[in-house]
Amino acid sequence: MLLALCLGLIFSMALLFYRLARGPTIYDRALAATSLSTKTILLIAAVSYFQNRTQWLDIALVYALIGFVGIVALVKFLQYRALHTPLSRHPQDPAPVVELEES
Repeated sequence: MLLALCLGLIFSMALLFYRLARGPTIYDRALAATSLSTKTILLIAAVSYFQNRTQWLDIALVYALIGFVGIVALVKFLQYRALHTPLSRHPQDPAPVVELEES
């Protein structure tokens, strides 16, 4: 059971690595990175469950938090092209619109 689960997760992670390397747009790559992080957390949790080691769940939780902060920083950078732009504004100020160039 564990072997089948791990092989399925590793196969789907390999497909996500392909999408991460060959994604046509930066948004495909960001989605692949997020999905890869989720699959990694699931793999750690599954191995932790089957080996009855609960301390690995702490590692999975920390990995999830790091992945979340990383994707929020990536999305903020893609939207504003800078990480130092404040997220909160006055309601009367319009949000800047950034046009992305396809490469």
